[in-house]
Amino acid sequence: MEAREILRKPVITEKAAILMEEGKYTFQVHPAATKIDIKNAVEEIFKVKVTDVVTLKVPGKVRRMGHNVGRTPERKKAIVTLTEGQRIPFFEGA
Repeated sequence: MEAREILRKPVITEKAAILMEEGKYTFQVHPAATKIDIKNAVEEIFKVKVTDVVTLKVPGKVRRMGHNVGRTPERKKAIVTLTEGQRIPFFEGA
């Protein structure tokens, strides 16, 4: 997989904004991506040094609209920690 296929989109939430102050950035990633793949992709795209990657799978939820029952899709997130003093300027305006 290429780097752009691994990192699908950034996660912009209140909790992610708090983590950004600590130098941690959250991405939605490809379900088959490993921690090493994610680390290499972030370093290649944003030209920063990654020290740690934490991954988690978020299960889909059951949602109803009247009699219709469906599920939201499952997804995989990665929280990437950068070395001290480095930032990703893409996130700073969010």
